[in-house]
Amino acid sequence: MHTLTYGAQSMSAPLREVLVHRPGEVFGRAYDDSRHGYLRAVDLNAAQREHDALCQILTDLGANVHELGAESGSPDLTYTFDPVLVTDAGAIILHSGKPTRQGEELVMEGWLNDHGVPTAGRLVDGATADGGDTFWLDHDTLCIGRSLRTNRKGVAQIQALVEAETEVFDVVYDNGAAECLHLMSVISPVAGDVAVVYLPLLPCGLYELLAERGIRLVEVPGDEYLTLGANVLAVAPGVCVVADGNPRTRQALLDAGCEVHAFPAADVGVNGSGGPTCLTRPILRG
Repeated sequence: MHTLTYGAQSMSAPLREVLVHRPGEVFGRAYDDSRHGYLRAVDLNAAQREHDALCQILTDLGANVHELGAESGSPDLTYTFDPVLVTDAGAIILHSGKPTRQGEELVMEGWLNDHGVPTAGRLVDGATADGGDTFWLDHDTLCIGRSLRTNRKGVAQIQALVEAETEVFDVVYDNGAAECLHLMSVISPVAGDVAVVYLPLLPCGLYELLAERGIRLVEVPGDEYLTLGANVLAVAPGVCVVADGNPRTRQALLDAGCEVHAFPAADVGVNGSGGPTCLTRPILRG
């Protein structure tokens, strides 16, 4: 009998159940293959300590943290946000546009099915998408980025699978396929009316939508963008987890009335371009 329930159609409702993957030997070898895009050799012990610190913060804030405990051969499986999307109907199984990440979704699907989260649908026939190109503006509105990881087919299939309105935005080319630029690289909703944004790369249509919804913007300075200043995880409305080393963004969040918790992320986060949001797959919120 499973006690785990599911449904995470929010970015800031209280985080109840969350799936993580502690970095292991595969993550430790990430720099050996340039296709993974890591900045430098991984200090695995440091990465594990950093990941443990994040999980402790989540636990202290009331989330039930689950460990995936499996490998796919990809170091990026540590960034559990990307391979699946968890909705009220179950898990939508994605298929990454980054070739080295393909297959991660099957490991995630297996764990979710084994723990009572059904598969609600999957991407097929050449459709690609990463979870990092999706975020919930509210329970009934999913924003999707069309990017170098999420193609036109992927967008269309997600739209057909979710029981929600969708808003689609083109993500800029920026530095190309060798680097990861997701829609959520430039925005993190942290409450119903507050979002952290990196304005220079924010799609204009999304900027307009946020203004229409009356959402206040916490702006990330350029010198903190590459150190994951825009990647912020809300554990509850206005209760945020950030990567350490972004003092101006942290202060701006405090000024906006948020509670802020920081963890060191140099090896587990910045090195692989994945912050606290990327390192977590919410299963149940609310």
